[in-house]
Amino acid sequence: MKVGILGTGNVGMTLGKGFADIGYDVMMGSRDPKQAKVQTWVKATGAHASAGTFAEAAAFGDLAVLCTLWTGTESAIKLADPKNLAGKVVIDTTNPLVFKQGAPPSLSVGHTDSAGEQVQRWLPQSYVVKAFNIVGNQDMVNPDFPGGPPDMFFCGNDAKAKEAVTDILKKFGWKVVDIGGIEGARLLEPLCILWVTYGARTGGWRHALKMLKK
Repeated sequence: MKVGILGTGNVGMTLGKGFADIGYDVMMGSRDPKQAKVQTWVKATGAHASAGTFAEAAAFGDLAVLCTLWTGTESAIKLADPKNLAGKVVIDTTNPLVFKQGAPPSLSVGHTDSAGEQVQRWLPQSYVVKAFNIVGNQDMVNPDFPGGPPDMFFCGNDAKAKEAVTDILKKFGWKVVDIGGIEGARLLEPLCILWVTYGARTGGWRHALKMLKK
């Protein structure tokens, strides 16, 4: 399996290393693949890691992971070229966050639309699955909590795409909760605000969600 990571922040680097650690070949895509932090990541991650442009990473991957800040997401997709992602599963990790001085983050879109749905519209020939947006990057791979593995809530329109993402999530140590079509991102993205709000109130950022069932 080859994976294209679109974005060079902490989320992209964490997930990229996670894929490499389980034996997937990973290309990190960015505007400047020669930048120091990208080359440092490639060297540290090992033989399964490489770097390229957004378009090169999108074309390289059998699967792609969108790991950009929301403000740069549409631009990154254009640079990647939707044709390079056609017919592929695209995991959308983004949250449409708005930051204002002196105020907690909020969502720029919600209730009747979501970032996940916008990404699916920008990539009409791809199979977008929303996942990884409800937890901090430190715990995206092999989440180790005293109460056992947490749940990753995810959504998307295509059943086979969600099966592929379920397999990845389980390899990364998660239990999974499928909440339906991509419109479920309207529920998942506010969970990011819940995660951030709790972290800001407690001063700790190592927490995750779990659904209890009878």
